[in-house]
Amino acid sequence: MLYSRGFEQKSIATQSETKLQKGLPMRSAQGREPRHQTSQEPTDSARRAASVVRVFHKSFLITVPAAVLLFGVIASGADWLTDGGDVTRTNWQKDEKIINPSNAKDIRLLWKIKLDNQPRQMHSLLPPLVIGSINTSTGAKQVVIQAGVSDNLYAIDVATGELLWKRHFDSTFQETPGGRGPSVLCPGGMTANVTIGPGGASGKYTIYAATWDGRLRQVNAADGQDVAPPAKFMPPNGKPYAMNLFKNVLYTHSAQGCGGNPNVAYAYDLATNKVGSWGPAGGGMWGRSGPAISANGTMYTGTGDGRWDPENGLYGNGIIGVKQNPQTKSLDLVDYYGPSNAEWLFKRDLDMQVTPTIFNYKGKEYMVDASKECRLYFMDTESIGGDDHRTPAYRTPLICNEIVDFAEAGIWGSLATWEDAKGTRWVLTPFWGPKHSQFKAPVEHGVVKKGAIAAFKVEPKGGKVQLWPAWISRDMDQAEPPVIANGVIFAYGSGENTAQAFPDVGLDFRMERRVPKSTHAVLYALDAQTGKELWSSGKQITMWNHWGGLAMANGRVYINTYDGVLYCFGIRQ
Repeated sequence: MLYSRGFEQKSIATQSETKLQKGLPMRSAQGREPRHQTSQEPTDSARRAASVVRVFHKSFLITVPAAVLLFGVIASGADWLTDGGDVTRTNWQKDEKIINPSNAKDIRLLWKIKLDNQPRQMHSLLPPLVIGSINTSTGAKQVVIQAGVSDNLYAIDVATGELLWKRHFDSTFQETPGGRGPSVLCPGGMTANVTIGPGGASGKYTIYAATWDGRLRQVNAADGQDVAPPAKFMPPNGKPYAMNLFKNVLYTHSAQGCGGNPNVAYAYDLATNKVGSWGPAGGGMWGRSGPAISANGTMYTGTGDGRWDPENGLYGNGIIGVKQNPQTKSLDLVDYYGPSNAEWLFKRDLDMQVTPTIFNYKGKEYMVDASKECRLYFMDTESIGGDDHRTPAYRTPLICNEIVDFAEAGIWGSLATWEDAKGTRWVLTPFWGPKHSQFKAPVEHGVVKKGAIAAFKVEPKGGKVQLWPAWISRDMDQAEPPVIANGVIFAYGSGENTAQAFPDVGLDFRMERRVPKSTHAVLYALDAQTGKELWSSGKQITMWNHWGGLAMANGRVYINTYDGVLYCFGIRQ
């Protein structure tokens, strides 16, 4: 394969009002003085690539050591290397030591940076990731890795909020003139969030990206340069979802038949460069955070609209588990579950489209998944649907979606789970729309109109392990998947208008309808035991987001918006 380095590389030469770099020769991400650069001022391209706003107290004159003290940034600590924080998609930051329920009220906006990624339809920036400490040409740094739908990848210095490098991937795919073009469901571009793995030595990391042209790109996280030639992974112009890395194998899945491609689960074996695939022959697999991986390497995901008829190889509106064959590297179906009302779910467009979460409880491995119908399914990974593939360990009553809405209600995205200091296992789910009138929790924080977070405890009763409601949060405008860290839950309302049908025209999910009706995101910190609101961002976030997400590490939580802005909130030390 011909190897081409056709990419755009931007350096850290963004001007800083803190004058951290004043008087120093500007250097590229490789530590070399850039060619054709004679001025110490930043280049126009770097200015366009990112503009930074840091929020400092006016009485401080910031130097590099002072900035470190001010923000409590150290170039080591916890990571958030993949969607959901880990391969089991728990959304649990186990290593948080800074933010807790007592000081969450002191959270402030530390910085924000506007990136030059061009949106495609309603997609813009994918969920951010965090490397706690990476060796760069200028020393160890804590870095945020931010992917954008237009085949872009950015690295931001956590200590300063400044751009370290930008990578724009070259592409072998060209849109066909006169074709269908992009849509909200099939925007084109890089729709699968990247994932990060070890780079072969301490302090080194590799970013794995599946670009619009279907190629796998492997990038050095320190400088954005390729560490391996591009390799064919999947057909171009599809719609894969967030990648997962487990034992040197990359997993993802696709949905909605974008680009005329089948809906397929993929596994790329990094040792052999072989790709395995498997398709449900029904609905696509569009859990937003991609697949979850169990301890034995089984990849689990929900399936979208389609018939449930396993006898004829149809697995729509269910949950499937596939596993890599160690000899052939193919993906083989090893388990599946279909709700007892799968046919009704299909007719009502209530997909099983949520990324599951996997955890251990009292020595056994369990999984929880959900659907737009708005209930949780609690499953034993030894057999997720029992002997008949239709019976989970437990199924909750309906939490929301009393009016059976396929677009503005139900559970979307992914879940979260953690174990508290007392050994209690918790499960969290976001949901859209009002709470179901028959669903009750011991603690509820007001009337829910647009969405909320519901918390459950995993507890045995009558010899069976079940999910018991604990609390429901305050109202949130389209509540999105939460993350948990050190007794604090971070959740947000996206502010996105998610309607797909209107009285005057019927079905219509075009962005021209939805964007004008969208508002702005609000980030919340909640007490993990009670759901009580401890802090919110109020109106500080000025734009909505679509299928974004949160990352949390080392006293900071990150959220991005449709206009290309990445926000960093945390506690000033």
